[in-house]
Amino acid sequence: MRYEISEHDQLPLIESFVESFQRATGAKVLDRKYEVPCHDGNVDLLLKIATPSGTWEMPIELKRVVYPRDVRQAVWVLDGYRSAPTDNAIVPMLLAEQLSYGAREELIRRGIGFYDASGSLYLHHDKWLVNIDRKPKTSPKQRTISLFTGSREMVIHALLQSKGDWLTGLALSELSKTSSFTVSTVLQELERLEWVESEGKGRQLRRRLSKPGDLLDAWVEAWQKRKENKTKWYFFCPKPGQLLNQISYRAEAAGYDIEWAITGAIAANAISPLLTQTNTAELQVTPGRIEEMAHIIGLKPAEKGTNVVLIERSGSSMLFRQRLEGYEGWFASPFVQYLDLLDGRGRNAELAAQFRQDILKV
Repeated sequence: MRYEISEHDQLPLIESFVESFQRATGAKVLDRKYEVPCHDGNVDLLLKIATPSGTWEMPIELKRVVYPRDVRQAVWVLDGYRSAPTDNAIVPMLLAEQLSYGAREELIRRGIGFYDASGSLYLHHDKWLVNIDRKPKTSPKQRTISLFTGSREMVIHALLQSKGDWLTGLALSELSKTSSFTVSTVLQELERLEWVESEGKGRQLRRRLSKPGDLLDAWVEAWQKRKENKTKWYFFCPKPGQLLNQISYRAEAAGYDIEWAITGAIAANAISPLLTQTNTAELQVTPGRIEEMAHIIGLKPAEKGTNVVLIERSGSSMLFRQRLEGYEGWFASPFVQYLDLLDGRGRNAELAAQFRQDILKV
């Protein structure tokens, strides 16, 4: 059969819909047929319905789980039936075990009714309007992936850095320095979450991040759970206001052998000044090179009086490093700086809020 699920599998959903529909409208289902030919294929189910305002033909597509990207194929088939000549009113519907909010909105926009296992029912035809809105059910068997680990996190970082630009999969792969497979995996999950939108198809298919705030908030949550190797050090700096430049100047001696970047409050405050003074410099350093970098800068181990923290990082954290006019050395991506600001220390949360609004604009 063409449709995703068999008549037998979906019989409880169909019967539930028929009962809800008849109770809500006072109409009566007279007949039902499966796999009914139409202009552009077959519709999964066709109901013949007697209503106080006349006879309806109700072509129905059956699905399991539906997101906005899945609506297009169903609409294509239902429109094929809707275009056929008939003396009866045609009222197309989509029935699914689970319909996301985005899919519901898309179906309404396209003039198609829907029903799902939560009991939600929407139908708008002529003077008829039925709108029973219930929270979508989630599928217990639905597999989710971790977006914020390894190369997948690099794709996330690249999407946020793209500022909502339309990107092909190849362009995103190049921007994130990851494989096409990784990009595809991440985008499929983000489509499921309805955080990206797409246009075109085939090689012309492009996507863009439509809900950067939701994605960034999810990254914040994951970031705060991670465990990292952080070491505390002391650097002699007679003028605390010169700490950033002094540390950066010394770190430059590492050349291209060690990847590093200034992050956290001292970096964010240089870009979006709020704090009168920042007393600690945080540097992210290639894993396994902390001791070497400490020697290059001239740091001494310290548990008390710490003014430098070295953090082992690679991958996504090192993407989109930048130079800042008026300062020496490398700065971490603004998104990494923001994530590091949410550490609960001092006025960092206040600086983070300003940084998100003025710099990230998310």
